Amino acid sequence: MKTSPVNAFAGPAPLTKEIADEPYHRDSASWRDPAGCVFSFGGKIFRQVNRSFAREYGLLHTTGLYEELLADGLMIPHEEVAEPIFDTSQAHRILYPEQLPFISYPYEWSFAQLQDAALATLRMQQKALKHGMTLRDASAFNVQPRRGTWALIDTLSFEQYKPGQPWIAYRQFCQHFLAPLALMAKVDPALCGLFRNQLDGIDLNLAAKLLPWRTQLGLGLGLHVHAHARFLRRFASAGQASQARGGQLSNRQLKRMLEHLESTVAGLKMRRSRSTWSEYYDSMLNYSEAAFSAKHAIITDMLRELAPTTVWDLGANNGAFSRIAAEQGAHTIAWDLDHNCVQAAYEAGKQSGEQRILPLLLDLTNPSPDLGWAHQERHSLARRAARAKVDVVMMLGLIHHLSIGANVPLGHISRYAASLGETLIVEFVPKEDSQVRRLLSAREDVFAEYTRAGFEAAFKTDFMISGFVQIPETERSLYILKRK
Repeated sequence: MKTSPVNAFAGPAPLTKEIADEPYHRDSASWRDPAGCVFSFGGKIFRQVNRSFAREYGLLHTTGLYEELLADGLMIPHEEVAEPIFDTSQAHRILYPEQLPFISYPYEWSFAQLQDAALATLRMQQKALKHGMTLRDASAFNVQPRRGTWALIDTLSFEQYKPGQPWIAYRQFCQHFLAPLALMAKVDPALCGLFRNQLDGIDLNLAAKLLPWRTQLGLGLGLHVHAHARFLRRFASAGQASQARGGQLSNRQLKRMLEHLESTVAGLKMRRSRSTWSEYYDSMLNYSEAAFSAKHAIITDMLRELAPTTVWDLGANNGAFSRIAAEQGAHTIAWDLDHNCVQAAYEAGKQSGEQRILPLLLDLTNPSPDLGWAHQERHSLARRAARAKVDVVMMLGLIHHLSIGANVPLGHISRYAASLGETLIVEFVPKEDSQVRRLLSAREDVFAEYTRAGFEAAFKTDFMISGFVQIPETERSLYILKRK
């Protein structure tokens, strides 16, 4: 069986002997599904479809579902290849999917990002029903941002729909999408961080307890979270678990349920609020207009000289400097700990059509760790950075917050920055700066090493200084540092 031609990307080159001698690496998160697995080989990602799932995989193509999902940007494309084969005893097909530059996780997304991912998942299910199929998985970890849309990366998520059956992934959808969205909208956006502790989605009973009592009265959250949680509690006793899946649903009823879920998700809105950093660039407390323009020009020149393919902007705020990297063609991740900043950067990208910037949530003093079974299913920030091969890391207006605000020694910052990327563009903000004076106003200054000389000495352990520019009209300076 051949798939329809995919022209979005080129498949891997034929294996050379050197590549053929390399070991296979099964993805550490790909061991639960008997339908197939994801593995890496020769620095590329592949997916094996097992013989046990041959019929369902064939239906994905023969029904026309695959082509429609591709046309709408709801699925990453793949090509069937002859090699490599991970497990010859089970292999039916080997797929070479489009290689994404980075895999992010739901606990790193803003409300708007999770909401768009949820709506995309519902559209996938609605399209699947049109073709006689259904999503058997509705995991937020199966969806990734891609070229301005949210696309499914798990090719084996679809199976044949049997008339009368309920949506088998309904509970998972509510746990992975609806419950966290409701908590972010109705309580606090920080509650999306619960995903770190509950990788199979936020428990509906917990969500029901945390949500305001008035949400029980709404037809959306009242039905899909509160009533759903009561239903699950009712059938939680031994011997009744199978009943908790629900009874028969006609095709028409299932479509109406999906439409109701869609309107519930779309109807959730974040309360607009100010935060510590959401209006930082509007206030311009530390830069005159001329100084800010000069900093913008310096960063532009530095990035033009370095010509990176991949840039990580740590402490990116609303992405003002991330956009410089994106405009020069680099795939750019704008990391920030302030939800409002990430949300604003994402919404600005949607409005402008910018597809090379991915804003994500990150507290650099507590970055995403290795999680899941044996600490292997969800990878830490550093492990994903190694795979992403980050050319340039930017730390602009950040060092003083880490060193003085969070008491992280300069040497520790240097070592961690070196673990993330090849080249570092870093802004040093001395104690004479008003922002640092503000940090020190309520505490004793015990940071004797926090000087320009101390900064250079600490970072020279891991980096070589390649460039230095003083930002006009400020005490601040910009460095280009090359990892040793």
